[in-house]
Amino acid sequence: MTNDIIIYSTQVCPYCVAAKNLLKNKQLEYREIKVDKDPEERAKMIEKSGRTSVPQIFINGTHVGGFDDLSAKVRNNELQDLLVE
Repeated sequence: MTNDIIIYSTQVCPYCVAAKNLLKNKQLEYREIKVDKDPEERAKMIEKSGRTSVPQIFINGTHVGGFDDLSAKVRNNELQDLLVE
């Protein structure tokens, strides 16, 4: 079974790039949804996360938050709890 990782992002967002790089370094694949040119996807992101900022990261249906939230999970060894083996 593979992990379902979704990153809502925009084209010009340094935190989005940082989040994608962190996941790549962990050898985790993700699906990116760019919301800067797609108002429907932006609305879905806001509805799902309750936030308007990017990135918004979801791992296996759990809202992680933004880059700071993701990096905190890595630092605190909590990322593995969200991943399937």
